[in-house]
Order: sequence, then structure tokens, then C-alpha cells
Amino acid sequence: MLRYLVASLMLLAAPAFAQQSVPEIPYDSVPDALKLPPDLYMGEAAGVAVNSKGHVFVFHRGGSSHGPAFANTAAQLWEFGADGNFIREIGKNLYAWSFAHAVRIDKDDNIWAIDKGSDMIIRFNPQGRVTMVIGRKQEASEAETKPWAHVNPPLPAENGRFRQPTDVTWDPAGDIFISDGYINSRVAKLNKDGDWIKSWGGPGKGDGQFSTPHNIVADVSGLIYVADRNNRRIQVFDSDGNFQRIIKIDVPPPSDAQPAIGNKPNLTNYLETGGTMTPGAPWALCITPPPHQVLYVSDAFPGRIYKLSLDGKVLGMFGRSGKQLKEFGWVHAIACPNENTLYTAEILNWRVQKLILHPQQQATPH
Repeated sequence: MLRYLVASLMLLAAPAFAQQSVPEIPYDSVPDALKLPPDLYMGEAAGVAVNSKGHVFVFHRGGSSHGPAFANTAAQLWEFGADGNFIREIGKNLYAWSFAHAVRIDKDDNIWAIDKGSDMIIRFNPQGRVTMVIGRKQEASEAETKPWAHVNPPLPAENGRFRQPTDVTWDPAGDIFISDGYINSRVAKLNKDGDWIKSWGGPGKGDGQFSTPHNIVADVSGLIYVADRNNRRIQVFDSDGNFQRIIKIDVPPPSDAQPAIGNKPNLTNYLETGGTMTPGAPWALCITPPPHQVLYVSDAFPGRIYKLSLDGKVLGMFGRSGKQLKEFGWVHAIACPNENTLYTAEILNWRVQKLILHPQQQATPH
């Protein structure tokens, strides 16, 4: 009897143990999915999004660079057709461009660019004209203007201003949610007209606190999912900021896994301590369109992409760190126009891959 009791307690107490039989999803990477003119080069691909016409938008760090080696500007927004051919650059020499972080497309095909360096979120209409400005960059004329520092105690947050924001999403009512990422560690909520409503969160490890909220998405019911990267978890809230639950990806890495760059992270106690470079630490989130929605999540080490149900069950995974097709160098953003087509923006490999998943071919886990 004692033996059965101990076994039952182990199953209840060890979510990582329960996730070890996650199946591998077969997939392909489409060669040369995005086609650039001879005189254009992509830098670090920070954001990728797809609109209702299948056009692909890439926000990357390169091309527009001006200034010294340190603190120069690095942001360009490009649009490609559904066939992968380059169409245009949007917002060339825009005042907000400083350091690209994310791009998203709303239900009306407006294009939203999130610039970590300028602390600004810019909405363009489908024609590429600026229609909303959120936040404000520091003034170049001020002597104290410099990059934000992590200080303790943290700087007090201010309504309507951001410190290194990372992403944006919307609920069904059109309200705007911004992950105010690296410094303020909070989520801001504005109405559809851009008026400030509230914010929640702050630095920490408790429920509703964050350590680098790096991506944010919403499902069809209006729940908000926040990639709390350094805490190695996804936090879920209702649209008023009320905490609902935590999702953790506790799938052990392969014994031979290597990082895309840098030394192998110390995994002695990572399930408790977290860390940006640990397995399951969410870098990018994407939720597929309704009616059947699933969540895709990337990590930087061991460089996998995970497919989850919205209640947090890991349905499958694929990928590894590397430089070849079907390998990943820090997937910083995912676009998922449908359940089996993904676009991944990679920081280290300076590219966007188009992935075709074949879940019908996946083997039953042992």
C-alpha cells in the first residue's frame, strides 16, 4: 500500500516528470521563403507578423543603423507579399526607430511596431501611415538622457510612459495591452482610442509580478498571456489584470544540447530559479486564430518550439539550436497564421524561417 501511495505522490508533485513523453512534431523549413532585392540585407530579426492577406512583416535590427558602435539606431520595418517577394519598407527614418523589438498585426490589418530603444509603440494603417503614437522617447537635448538602468529599488512607473517595452496585443473589445518589459516589468492597458486605463505588475517572482515580460498575446475569450521570461513561466490574466494561472514548460533538454551561442547554462536548479537561458523560459508567444486555438512558445536553450493547449498542456515540440535550416538561433518572435504554418524571427541567424508542420506524421511518444 505504501508503495502505491509514494508513486501517486510522485506523479502529483512532479510536473516535469509528467512532461517527459512529449512527442516530436515533424516539420520542414521552406528555403528562401522571403526574397530580398540584391541591395538589401536583414539584420537581427526581432519581430515577425502576418496580416489577413498573408503578407509578412519583419521588424529587424539593421539597415538603418546610424551613429557610433554603441547606442546607435537599429530598426527597419519591411513588408513581403504572400509569395515572399519584397514589397516595401515602412516608416523609413521614422523618429521612433531606435532598437527593434516586436511587430504585430491587429484584426484591421493595422501594423504595430514596438521599439525597445525609443520606449515607443507606433501604429501604422495598412497603407503604412502613422495613426497612433504611444509613449515618448527620451529627449536628445537633455544632458541626463542615457540608456535605462536596472536600479534597486526600481524606478516608479508612470502612466503613459514606458521603459524598454517589448510587445502589444488586444482583447476582443479592442483594448490595448503592452508588456512594459525590461525596466518597469508590468502590463499596461489602454482603450481602443489609446487612452490610459491601468497597469498591473512590477518586478518580482510572485503571482502578477514579472522579471522581463517579453511577449504578450490574447486568446479569443480575452485572456491575456504574458511571457514572464526570466521567471521561466507564462502568466495568464483576465482583461482587468486579475491573475488566473501559471503555465510552465517542464520538458528536460537533451543531454547533448548545446546553446546557440555562449557557454552552456547551469541547470542545477533551474526549475526553481528560472533564468532567461533555461529550458522552457518563454521568449516568444503566438496563439493561432479561432476556432481551435493553440499556443506556440520558443526558448533560447535548447532552442525548441513548443505547441501547447491553452490550458498549458505541451502537445508537441520540435527544433534545436543551430545555424542550418530547421535549426534556431534565438527565436525572438513567432507568427502563426494557422496551426501548421509558422514564421520564426531569429536574432543570431539574421533571418525569418517559414516552417510547415506535419503533426499527422508524429510518432506516438514512448
